[in-house]
Amino acid sequence: MSEDRKYRQRGYREDDRDRPKPQAPRPPREERDGPRTPNLMASHEVFRCGRCGRIQPATIGLEDRCPQCGTDLHSCVQCVSFDPGSRFECMQTIAARISPKDGRNTCTLFAPRTTVERQTGSTPAAGSGSARQAFDDLFKF
Repeated sequence: MSEDRKYRQRGYREDDRDRPKPQAPRPPREERDGPRTPNLMASHEVFRCGRCGRIQPATIGLEDRCPQCGTDLHSCVQCVSFDPGSRFECMQTIAARISPKDGRNTCTLFAPRTTVERQTGSTPAAGSGSARQAFDDLFKF
């Protein structure tokens, strides 16, 4: 090893820093009519019960309850503005605290809290039979 180099790596040599790096010529870019669409999974917006997680209809009335657990759906905990860290536990400006948060109320600012979920499941093929039959078919000799 020569004494004039401090390190062995090529990046530390003085003459490598000053030299421009050769660049390969790029092919011309292809012009497109519109934006390129990525292959994304389908998604849909759903409203779920805050207690049991059952999917509910998007329109909610004042008297609606969850058919599975019996929770009131028109309540603060089901609202998009519900935030335990803000004043009166609501992101909207309200005059007084509404209590209890999981009970039915008549708030005019209520909007159901919806989430966007991906549709990851597939529909079963027609005539495929049961899942048990498909499993047994795997081990036939």
